[in-house]
Amino acid sequence: MSTVREKSEDTYFFGHPKGLMTLFFTEMWERMSYYGMRGLLVLYMTIGVAGNPGMDWSNIQANAIYGIYAGMVYFLAVPGGWIADNILGYQRSVLIGAIIITLGHFTLAIPLEQTFILGLVFVALGTGLLKPNISSIVGQLYSQNDSRRDSGFTIFYMSINIGSMLGFAVCGWLGEKVGWHLGFGAAGIGMLLGVTQFILFRHQLGDAGKYPNKINEQTRRNYISGVGLVIFIVTFIVVSGMAGLWSIDPVYFAERFRDFLVIISVIYFIYLLFFAGLNTDEKRNVLMLLLLFIGAAAFWSGFDQSAGSLTIFTRDYVSLTFGSFIAPVSWTQFLNPLFVVMFAPFFAYLWVFLGKRNLDPNMPVKFAIGLILMAIGFIVMIFAVKFALVSSPVGVQWLLLTYLLHTFGELTLSPVGLSAFSKYSPKKYLGQMMGIWFLASSLGGVLAGLLGGEATQSGLQSMTPVFTNLVYYCLAIAGILIGLSFFIKGVSEEKEDQK
Repeated sequence: MSTVREKSEDTYFFGHPKGLMTLFFTEMWERMSYYGMRGLLVLYMTIGVAGNPGMDWSNIQANAIYGIYAGMVYFLAVPGGWIADNILGYQRSVLIGAIIITLGHFTLAIPLEQTFILGLVFVALGTGLLKPNISSIVGQLYSQNDSRRDSGFTIFYMSINIGSMLGFAVCGWLGEKVGWHLGFGAAGIGMLLGVTQFILFRHQLGDAGKYPNKINEQTRRNYISGVGLVIFIVTFIVVSGMAGLWSIDPVYFAERFRDFLVIISVIYFIYLLFFAGLNTDEKRNVLMLLLLFIGAAAFWSGFDQSAGSLTIFTRDYVSLTFGSFIAPVSWTQFLNPLFVVMFAPFFAYLWVFLGKRNLDPNMPVKFAIGLILMAIGFIVMIFAVKFALVSSPVGVQWLLLTYLLHTFGELTLSPVGLSAFSKYSPKKYLGQMMGIWFLASSLGGVLAGLLGGEATQSGLQSMTPVFTNLVYYCLAIAGILIGLSFFIKGVSEEKEDQK
């Protein structure tokens, strides 16, 4: 009881526990570095921008590497969470992850092609260790019945958008207007600030996320040995590759990574449906979650075009001249976090408003709306491509409208998907199912890279077919989900009647 009372009385940070401030700024600086670097990535790997040439890799190769990186970030969140649970605890996982991310950004700042991939490996590994675990610490700052929990997560979520806006603004400007490696270095400095403040104020977290789960010590030692072996193997592969002992086509690797993620997901859903001993209702829920998984992968494969094909389109075919000022290409990605900050409160109020009038759509319908908004956004881009074919550059308003629609889709789909997986997953498989939700983002990231390369392979001529296929895919999944919504509604009403 004393712990609950102490947590409830801790109102240091805007009425919330003072530890939230530590996590807020850690996440803010981490997102600043992540998005700041991501905004430069494809530009740097391709021909660069006017007056600032890049590595001159093909659009296909650059997008494939971006897709591998984006997919790995989310995929590594699954083992990252497991390591925190069983070996390090959440606090040490966040600290070690932050240090590895910092090392990665400073490695990217070294003007050598050989260290470029190494820097991306460090950032992906560190993010996989930090990202899933910092949110877990936020939850542990509050007791289960603390009414401030939801608003605490809302405050924490704002740090993501503030950090991403800061990253696009600072790293984007320095990278494009001064030098790519200075932009990468700025991301490293931002992350270094995050590490420093986490070390200085870590004591404010108390015991929240400090210790791993209680397990047999011999088992823990076995886990540590296994992780050590994996680290050794990964190190050997990366170092031998840097030494030129082997090489691999990034497109081929991205395709095999995609296949790997699909196979893992299919095997797991087959296990749940046929071998996990679930009852009929649980199997119905798993089938719904499978469809949401497919829809989420489709959504993120489109959403993550912002750093791939849409960035290439912006660089080559969009006018960013405003009077005598020419904006950096990466600044257009500033729109998404800005729109999230502007419209997130509206969407939160909208569902409450509709719920009071018994008009709140169920989860499949909300998910379908998100996919429809994604599809409409790419319909806008199809028209933008058609206008660019006639006369380029086109106005930035096409991107503004596309990113606005995609942000509305994100605000509709992302929290609903997370809620659906937490609500409808079989209780004894909840943790594993949340990992599957991360895999949907991972698969979407890899698909984004492959589709982005395909879309930019032949300039404007290759964009329309890819964008059109994304529209068809999103609309098809949305239609199935709307049909499923009547089934879900019937099951829900039947259960209510039984009560």
